[in-house]
Amino acid sequence: MATLHVENVPDDLYKALRKRAKERGNSISTEVISLLREEVPTEEELRARRRYFEQMERLRSTKPQGTGPFPTLEEMIREDRER
Repeated sequence: MATLHVENVPDDLYKALRKRAKERGNSISTEVISLLREEVPTEEELRARRRYFEQMERLRSTKPQGTGPFPTLEEMIREDRER
């Protein structure tokens, strides 16, 4: 596993990080790793997002197979107006 050293962290940012870690019962190191996991996607995560996006695009581009046994919006509005 790699080691990361960060220099010149602004004092206010370090205090906020230390406070957040303490509130969650974590060390500063564990909290930084948690934040990096939340904010920096891995190659695997990027691939999964691309697959999801492609799947959503396919779904959007297909037309519905039918309205089923339900009336269309126009039919429902017309029926309501005729009451």
